[in-house]
Amino acid sequence: MTLTIPNAPGSSGYLDMFPERRMSYFGNSYILGLTVTAGIGGLLFGYDTGVISGALLYIKDDFEVVKQSSFLQETIVSMALVGAMIGAAAGGWINDYYGRKKATLFADVVFAAGAIVMAAAPDPYVLISGRLLVGLGVGVASVTAPVYIAEASPSEVRGGLVSTNVLMITGGQFLSYLVNSAFTQVPGTWRWMLGVSGVPAVIQFVLMLFMPESPRWLFMKNRKAEAIQVLARTYDISRLEDEIDHLSAAEEEEKQRKRTVGYLDVFRSKELRLAFLAGAGLQAFQQFTGINTVMYYSPTIVQMAGFHSNQLALFLSLIVAAMNAAGTVVGIYFIDHCGRKKLALSSLFGVIISLLILSVSFFKQSDTSSDGGLYGWLAVLGLALYIAFFAPGMGPVPWTVNSEIYPQQYRGICGGMSATVNWISNLIVAQTFLTIAEAAGTGMTFLILAGIAVLAVIFVIVFVPETQGLTFSEVEQIWKERAYGNISGWGSSSDSNNMEGLLEQGSQS
Repeated sequence: MTLTIPNAPGSSGYLDMFPERRMSYFGNSYILGLTVTAGIGGLLFGYDTGVISGALLYIKDDFEVVKQSSFLQETIVSMALVGAMIGAAAGGWINDYYGRKKATLFADVVFAAGAIVMAAAPDPYVLISGRLLVGLGVGVASVTAPVYIAEASPSEVRGGLVSTNVLMITGGQFLSYLVNSAFTQVPGTWRWMLGVSGVPAVIQFVLMLFMPESPRWLFMKNRKAEAIQVLARTYDISRLEDEIDHLSAAEEEEKQRKRTVGYLDVFRSKELRLAFLAGAGLQAFQQFTGINTVMYYSPTIVQMAGFHSNQLALFLSLIVAAMNAAGTVVGIYFIDHCGRKKLALSSLFGVIISLLILSVSFFKQSDTSSDGGLYGWLAVLGLALYIAFFAPGMGPVPWTVNSEIYPQQYRGICGGMSATVNWISNLIVAQTFLTIAEAAGTGMTFLILAGIAVLAVIFVIVFVPETQGLTFSEVEQIWKERAYGNISGWGSSSDSNNMEGLLEQGSQS
């Protein structure tokens, strides 16, 4: 018997044998509601990413010291990333020890506290401390939401449901630009922009009180009755039995491993190293290809292109954010139909073209243009195209892949480590973009990002496997094959007997 058994319970092959058990994206309102509730964490992530770009324009007007210092502007933006980096690193442990639900509630409390501090900040330095608190909450949420959704989702729609979290991120960015536009004429402009961010955190906190814990986390913590109650709200009785068998087999395998899970274990195991390389690499390339440069600084980039009005810059940035959200909706469909790898590659090819357009427009754009001119509009077109290509692919794919490529025992830790890589990369880009643009020119900066996107294409081709429609166990087998070759034997003898029975049952039907 070969390593991969296509008709294992809950596998894609098994669903082909019993297509009536296959679930559609809108097939279960309970799972969709759980996904949206958990995805509010993505909304917080996206809102904070987007709101600071508009708020920064008015913070500079209120604080002369900020206006005079690019470093201080970058610090206000990037201090949330420092917090997110810490939150993501700790979030993996919090998730594994306390569960996905409590981790989400903790993130909401911290985020809401940070929003209050930012809104009341009397000077830039208190504002920076509020940004740190908000970042801590965002970091924990960025680890928790994709894993929570993935563990509650049927394998055939897991990609689309996890991508819904990314839709909430992009929707949060769009919402932030709407809020920015709404408060442009209100006294205390930036305080309202930043303070309103606490509202979604409070809403999610209340809703999460009524949500269940992840069934996989409950099962691995030997709270099987609770896990089965959660699963029963997702699957019919016949498939429920299959899912329980699948979880029992995974639990048995976990028991054979050592019980204490540590960060260094990720680097001692060859299969975990390969999985982490693929996951962390995708997260790094998501940032180094420039997405949050576009989202954090899009109003500033628009002004660099010659559109000097704050209101016009925010309006054009609102269009960019709307395209980001719309592109993510496209990605939700394609990620479970075309696959993760193809979607990432097609996305990156478009990103490269868009970054080259941006680079050329800034090389050619005249510094004396007051209304933007031809090359100013070309820069705006480049921004829009960049989002149109990035949002359906490199937006959701890294988060989706990272939610499904790690074994249950290591999913929290590896997800946290990978998210930390994302936030570190995000921090590097946010902290250096304006400085590099001032030193080398904006055109050269975008050309550098295009070169990084070329490296990302090579990385995806070589290191990232296709995980479309696979169960968590089947994904684990991919890494075992890559690490040790094609090993004979799918699992234990009892697994084999179960498989033979299922195959016999399928042939009789």
